[in-house]
Parts: sequence; structure tokens; C-alpha cells
Amino acid sequence: MQRLPNAAHAAQPWLIHEIAADFQLEDVWALPSPGGGPDDFPLLLSTIDVSLQPQASAPTRFLFWLRLKLGALLRLDRGSSGLGGRVPSLRERLPEELKDAAPPSQGSEFSLLYQRDNERATEIANRTVHGVLHIGWVPDGRGGWRGQLAVLVKPNGRLGALYMAGIRPFRHLIVYPAIGRAWERRWRELNETTRLDKR
Repeated sequence: MQRLPNAAHAAQPWLIHEIAADFQLEDVWALPSPGGGPDDFPLLLSTIDVSLQPQASAPTRFLFWLRLKLGALLRLDRGSSGLGGRVPSLRERLPEELKDAAPPSQGSEFSLLYQRDNERATEIANRTVHGVLHIGWVPDGRGGWRGQLAVLVKPNGRLGALYMAGIRPFRHLIVYPAIGRAWERRWRELNETTRLDKR
């Protein structure tokens, strides 16, 4: 994955700007989705799974394991610290039509916030942060289309700020590159299958 300037996210006319205006934009990344067309956002979403740990590198799997162990030890992920506990879900800020159309996600630590034709947002909360994972579909400037990932956070006081600062190097140097490679492999496989099915 290629890191992008924050302006690449801010320039898009996405709903998330209104829903999470009080969140910090932590990262913006170009997702590896070569050969994408204007209608391929659903294909991108089918390649993305926040629990792709088994396909990631050994260091990435270790970091996920370590985070789970530390989370349990420090009680970072208790139910009372999450959505509807420490913080309300951002779903309360959605337009009425999206509240009705966005049921909670299943099988993921992230909950679906909303999904539209060219963007999807999921959220998570614990003792350290309230976070949003935003995925959009944008022109790549070369006649094609690509995915774009943004991470938005609202740290929980000093603990949250220290946590985000502490994990930043690991996310940038190990986690994102490994997950990006897994996503790209899956994208190429699904993209090729889809193209063959259309012949």
C-alpha cells in the first residue's frame, strides 16, 4: 500500500466528513487494486476483511496476538469500554435512511457504520480510542479506479494518545504493508475470476 497525503481524503465529497468531523485523520493509503473500473467497488469490498491475519506475515500475526494479550491483561477491550458503553456509536449521527439500512457487521471486531455506492465506514471503540476505518473508491488519475483507506481516531485522553503514538511505527512498517500484500493477492484473484466469468 502507498501512503497518501491527508488531502487525498479531505478532497473527496464523502459522508464521513460530516459524520466524524471531530475525529483526527490518522492515515490515508492507496489500496492495491490494479485494473479497477468505476463499478468495481463491491469487488474491492469483497477482498477486504479486517481478520485476514492468517494470510498476513508472521510478524503481523504476532503483533495481533500480542495486542489481544495486552488488551486482555490491561482490560482495554471490555464491553463497557466499547460502542454503546464508553462512547455512543456514530450511527446516531447518520441520516435516517442510512440508520435503517446499516445493520451491525457480523464476524468482526468492527461494526458497520454505513455503506454507499463508493464508500464504506466501520467503527470500533475500546479504552484507548474510538476509531473509524473508511474505504472509498476513487479515480486513480490514469483512467482507472482504485481503493483508498483512511483511519480516523478519537483518542481517549492521554492513554489513547500514548497508545496511538506507540503503535504507529508497527502499523506503518509491518502491519499495513503485510495486509496490503494480502489484499492485493486476493484482489488479483477475484478480479481475474470476475473477468473470466464475464466472457
